[in-house]
Amino acid sequence: MDTTTQTPLRQAAAASTVMRRSLSATRNKWLAVLALGLVGAFILSLALGSVNIPVSDVLTILTGGIPARATWTTIVLDFRLPKALTALLAGAALGVSGLQMQTLFRNPLADPFVLGVSSGASLGVALVVLGVGTTGAVLLAGLGLTGDLGLTVAAFLGAALTLMIVVSVAARVQSVMTLLILGLMFGYVTSAVVTLLLYFSITERIKAYMSWTFGSFAAVTWGQMPIFIPVILVSIVIAFLLSKPLNALLLGEGYARSMGMNVRRGRLLIIASTALLAGTVTAFCGPIGFLGLAVPHLCRALLGTSDHRALIPATVLMGGILALVADMIAQMPGNQTVLPLNAVTSLIGAPVVIWVILRRRNLRQTFSG
Repeated sequence: MDTTTQTPLRQAAAASTVMRRSLSATRNKWLAVLALGLVGAFILSLALGSVNIPVSDVLTILTGGIPARATWTTIVLDFRLPKALTALLAGAALGVSGLQMQTLFRNPLADPFVLGVSSGASLGVALVVLGVGTTGAVLLAGLGLTGDLGLTVAAFLGAALTLMIVVSVAARVQSVMTLLILGLMFGYVTSAVVTLLLYFSITERIKAYMSWTFGSFAAVTWGQMPIFIPVILVSIVIAFLLSKPLNALLLGEGYARSMGMNVRRGRLLIIASTALLAGTVTAFCGPIGFLGLAVPHLCRALLGTSDHRALIPATVLMGGILALVADMIAQMPGNQTVLPLNAVTSLIGAPVVIWVILRRRNLRQTFSG
């Protein structure tokens, strides 16, 4: 190859390298901004509520100091801190699981609950609250599981059973579309059972079940954190380790196989990670809607990439921010009224999805390969 041919090729390679570095720097900048935003939202969530506490006093409490009022220490450490940690981790979990489902099914409208995990958790709670009623409450009390903890265990068992069914089916089904349809059908069946239980239940039990469906980050106590935190963190780490298979699946299973990927094993790991994330959040916090659908779209628009090595950290940060903001809005700072969390997340999430879809005309190309 002569010198006149080599020069343009070298220039093109140099320009490509500069462009990649520029894009990487831009993404790192946005990740830094999201990290700062998450810290700010976390501190504000500790400061705002029915009793507003100055940020300076919140920082004093977190560093072991004594605030202007002694009662503020109890409010921050015993009530607001576990709730803020729960919101941060739940938002991160839903964002990552939504991203994985949208990539696996190559469907921009997929969310963490498309496999029926949320429906399974809802059925578990419905069977205890609506189906067995007083008998279920006595049984749970005999096991030392009362109140919110009893509902958490029921939801976790329902989600775990659904996870086992989904993983078993995924190991036998070749097409992800078949798996998607089966997941939707399972959701319809469980919803039908819950509807029948609601129809034949008394008013008090219906109210108890409906209160759970509103969703809340306040139900997780310090005693439950040793279960909640490790499961969420380990599942997020698994999702990050699956970045390469997820990137390959963006271009279709055929391309992924040509790259040497074991598609069936990769699919099972993605499903297991998603189900653990979504099932754990649903069990401890109730069915939190729209975050898993909106967060991945917002991160793709912000970073301008479909690379999961950048998207997964971004969804962790963005999911935590939106969950904390939604919880602050639901608490209505300075007021004793608490709004249903699911209503707030829907009001935040729906406009975000609409904006992103209208703004990104090439959305279909992101999932079409």
